[in-house]
Amino acid sequence: MAYTIDSEWRNRHLFINGREEIVQFLTTKWANELDYKLKKEYWSHTENRIAVRFEYEYKNKDGRWFRAYGNENWEFDENGLMSKRYASINDLEIAERDRHL
Repeated sequence: MAYTIDSEWRNRHLFINGREEIVQFLTTKWANELDYKLKKEYWSHTENRIAVRFEYEYKNKDGRWFRAYGNENWEFDENGLMSKRYASINDLEIAERDRHL
């Protein structure tokens, strides 16, 4: 419910449109990215937009660990709901001993 009905997302190579597609995407993501730990760093904002840098680590269903990192840009409507989210994400397979988070 934090997103507008017609919210637009870009996540890696995927273009996701609307709240229903976002829910489907997140449901699949969280079923496949286990033991998820996230860190976000605020960069800047202006009016209804925010830019952040993020890093997260997760284990897939095969037990392999990954670190994902990148930048996100968010835009909000007049009611404070997210109307746009653009994420540029890089994934790196890591050994469990190399985890930061």
